Amino acid sequence: QVQLVESGGGSVQPGGSLRLSCAASSDIPNIYMGWYRQVLGEQRELVATLFSGGRRNYAEFVKGRFTISRGSAKNTVSLQMESLTPEDTAVYYCHAKMDHGVGFAEYWGQGTQVIVSS
Repeated sequence: QVQLVESGGGSVQPGGSLRLSCAASSDIPNIYMGWYRQVLGEQRELVATLFSGGRRNYAEFVKGRFTISRGSAKNTVSLQMESLTPEDTAVYYCHAKMDHGVGFAEYWGQGTQVIVSS
């Protein structure tokens, strides 16, 4: 079992920035690590994904504003969020697909709240 621990959420004014970080509890290889977000009462949606080979995917609504990157430690990923708007308010979840050698498994973090409000 792998645990994903997120940090960095909080409150910020519109136009501000936040950086989220996620660390996996294991150093087994990952297929990808990324971020989803969910507003209460709505479906969880993809924000950004970083594949082990370096390819990045972004949701259209964050392109040019958010940047996903690897951390310095293995199996860590960060999400730098710029030009935040109230519509970015959500719980952000780290998500990872890990390679256990005998198969793959997907994991979720516990979520970190991001509030964008004046």
